[in-house]
Amino acid sequence: MKIAKEGYPLILSGGALTIVAAAAGWKFAGALLGLASLAVAGFFRDPDREIPTGEGLVVSPADGKVVSIANLPNDSRFAGAATRVSIFLSPLDVHINRMPIGGKIEDVQYRPGKFLAAFKEDASEQNEQNAVKVIDERGRLFGVVQIAGVVARRIVCSVKPGEVRKRGDRFGLIMFGSRTDLYLPQGCTLEINEGQRVKGGATIVGRFV
Repeated sequence: MKIAKEGYPLILSGGALTIVAAAAGWKFAGALLGLASLAVAGFFRDPDREIPTGEGLVVSPADGKVVSIANLPNDSRFAGAATRVSIFLSPLDVHINRMPIGGKIEDVQYRPGKFLAAFKEDASEQNEQNAVKVIDERGRLFGVVQIAGVVARRIVCSVKPGEVRKRGDRFGLIMFGSRTDLYLPQGCTLEINEGQRVKGGATIVGRFV
């Protein structure tokens, strides 16, 4: 199982404590620590995905459940955005974020905030978050916002303005329960519904026809 590099310090620390507990004869504590280490390894799993090919496709930026699809008449951060798709990631989901489209990174903006439950509507505006703006080859602006939840306290983002990334490329993660919002420009036809489960880089969220 492939593990995201951000998980190794936690996994190795848990493994070391498990060994110490076992050596000291603390069987119950050792068993708990061992299980916790396995759980952390599962959280940081980073499976390879088969990225859909074809013109005009937009894929999910995260694994999880679509908790909201909202129309946006005006959004100050993403000019021209028509729709926001909000995906809730439970601690059991893969937490690697992926690029929804191929394009150039225009801007990356971190904003501190609260740690409301990530499935709540207010989380999009009030929680700690990191917003990535991407422009595709046709000049269309997309937004992907990594939002921290109740448990999450660290957002990881590996892209910088000016970089060019392909559809489905990994670009970060949010530790433990979180949310990822995808902002879509006008002209994108959605292919998902509220309540549906999606996979980052694999599920087609929408397309331009």
